[in-house]
Amino acid sequence: MRMATTLSVGVLAAGGIGHAVVTSLDTGINRIDPFKDMKNRPRAGHGMNVLLVGTDGRDRITEEERRRYRLGGAPCHCTDTVMLVHISADRERASVVSLPRDSYAEMPEHTDLTTGRRHHAHPVKLNAAYAEGGPGLTVRTVESMTGVKIDHYLEVDFTSFMKTVDAVGGVQICTPKPLKDSYTGLDLAAGPHELDGGQALQYVRARHVDGASDLGRMQRQQRFLAALIDRVTGGGVLLNPVRFREVATTMLSSVRADQGFGTEQMLSLAKAMQGFGPASSEFVSVPLGDMSFPVKGIGSTVKWDAPKAQKLFQSLREDRPLSPARPAAPKGPRPVDVDVAPKTIRVQVYNGTRTDGLGGRVDAALRGVGFDTTREPRTGTGQEVARTVVSYDPRWDRSAKSLAAALPGAELKPVPGQGGTLRVTVGSDYRAVTPVRERERQSGQFEAVRGDQVVCP
Repeated sequence: MRMATTLSVGVLAAGGIGHAVVTSLDTGINRIDPFKDMKNRPRAGHGMNVLLVGTDGRDRITEEERRRYRLGGAPCHCTDTVMLVHISADRERASVVSLPRDSYAEMPEHTDLTTGRRHHAHPVKLNAAYAEGGPGLTVRTVESMTGVKIDHYLEVDFTSFMKTVDAVGGVQICTPKPLKDSYTGLDLAAGPHELDGGQALQYVRARHVDGASDLGRMQRQQRFLAALIDRVTGGGVLLNPVRFREVATTMLSSVRADQGFGTEQMLSLAKAMQGFGPASSEFVSVPLGDMSFPVKGIGSTVKWDAPKAQKLFQSLREDRPLSPARPAAPKGPRPVDVDVAPKTIRVQVYNGTRTDGLGGRVDAALRGVGFDTTREPRTGTGQEVARTVVSYDPRWDRSAKSLAAALPGAELKPVPGQGGTLRVTVGSDYRAVTPVRERERQSGQFEAVRGDQVVCP
């Protein structure tokens, strides 16, 4: 959220009115000092590293919100979400690394803030660092685990999260399948949704909508951040000084941040990031080894894949991107994303109309967008067909759906035993072939995904 707010500040700064506005906003931030008396810290790398922490604090939540969004129960005063955000030195890229809250961690020697007792270094789950030693111990633990020096700290609780989302007018989330979680009350049908602050909180907290538990939840949190960046940078908030001030005041007055990130730093960073957007961000979860690593007295923890994690954090220290370079944008209309690559789909075209040469034109058009056609179109038998039909063996149903996406309005007709070659019978409703492409997958050695790959198209 600090990252998104900083982007907003940049537009005003460029317009010559930023300094006065940012100065007044800066005084409203709830300041803390998580770096006090810290020693033996990692060497600073290139770029800027922000530790983004979401706590389960719910002191300011109303009774109505508790009931509506299932926020009852006693808080554990621990971290519900931990993300390491790296902003590149050239201010053109933000890399967000999710750290599972149940990660196995070696907590440094410290004094318990609650009991005042001095503790030697000992194993814990990552989210316990906040409960025992607050922001300072959380920063020390993350630095010890990653070898990455933290420059700034940002803390968000349930209330500040909801206020921030509502301040920007909500976020748009797209989900390919229904999401329902009885624990948080999340209930979304498949498709796009405009979520307000409370609904967005349900979305990022849900852990029981699939078998992925915390891993699935981290992916949804990453999708949310990409959607938030998209809304702030593309929703008109930046271009209206009155609207901007309203949004920024709400954001900054409801979070806790370190003392070192003030007006001048905010303006300097903002001016360099005016062209920032979802495609400038990349998201990844720390590589995992053992998903159920037992620790005496603690229970099951998540153990990182140490060699892969070291490479990931080395890339952050060296300010290198985590995702592969973006391919050049295709010319013409944006292709429809499909699950199966067109080049792997074998297609036989039949002309079901009385229009001479139509089968050949459709065969060539499908081949032009990547499908493996037979190059030998045939004439359909029987009466003229009004609607284009895609016939397929049910074992190749995903391929059939990908082919049908290239022929808008086509009817899907399962034919058991047809085999691996799909058949297109062109009807009189045919107009043109729509370009399609295989949906981009997480790729690269760290399986990072860019923000423009996870926001709604």
